[in-house]
Amino acid sequence: MADPPAGLPRRKELASTPFYPQTAYHCGPAALATALGAAGIPADPQRLADAVFLPARQGSLQVEMLAATRRQGALSVRLPRNLASVLREIAAGRPVVVLQNLGIQWLPKWHYAVLVGYDLDARTAVLRSGATEREVMDLATFEHTWERGQRWAFVVLPPGQLPQTATEAAVAEAVVAFERVAPPDDAARAYAAAWRRWPANPTLGMGLGNARYAGGDYYAAAAAFENMTRRHDSAAAWNNLAQARLKLGQHAKALAAARKAAASALA
Repeated sequence: MADPPAGLPRRKELASTPFYPQTAYHCGPAALATALGAAGIPADPQRLADAVFLPARQGSLQVEMLAATRRQGALSVRLPRNLASVLREIAAGRPVVVLQNLGIQWLPKWHYAVLVGYDLDARTAVLRSGATEREVMDLATFEHTWERGQRWAFVVLPPGQLPQTATEAAVAEAVVAFERVAPPDDAARAYAAAWRRWPANPTLGMGLGNARYAGGDYYAAAAAFENMTRRHDSAAAWNNLAQARLKLGQHAKALAAARKAAASALA
């Protein structure tokens, strides 16, 4: 890296990151178990293989890696496709699952590994990779193999935590997908963390209210929806606020919100 980001430590290694050596073609499940373990969520690579490994392809698709993470109770968030973002996550204490092409462009050899460290002075990267617990790779070589994997990378986090470098759109997409399989309280924690960072995002604000409502916390749901009506004056927000107030027995306020919803829909 010719010009490291300002404030990035010269070296960092997450030495306590667990290691699961892969079996044949199971680099995906091994990498995912490693990232889940680092996030404090125990995982069995063999069981993960049943969820993500596709025998016909002798490997795992990216979409299955992201979905399997969510089914284990964690958030899977795509990172920007640049080395600086990946290294910043390492500096923040978060291992990064990366997709590499260890072959060549016309004869690819796809491989998932977990980046756990770097040394800018030695120009090296440290990975949990395959059967090697601590693979030290030239940083330029890592970037080339990652480039051939289209710079695809993601982090695994417990609900309530967010990556430093992910975009608003990537986080919103990740939280919405997480909500579909998560218990309402976990979904609410994920939405709340994202909404605190991007309070003007309507998807996050409505999602927070819906998750609170699904979890039976109607006061918190009403507060979230009321916030949305002040920011966006949408029919959906007013309608959901009416439903939450009705659950709270606030019939007059529920009726007022329902009328606002109707007026907003006709505007």
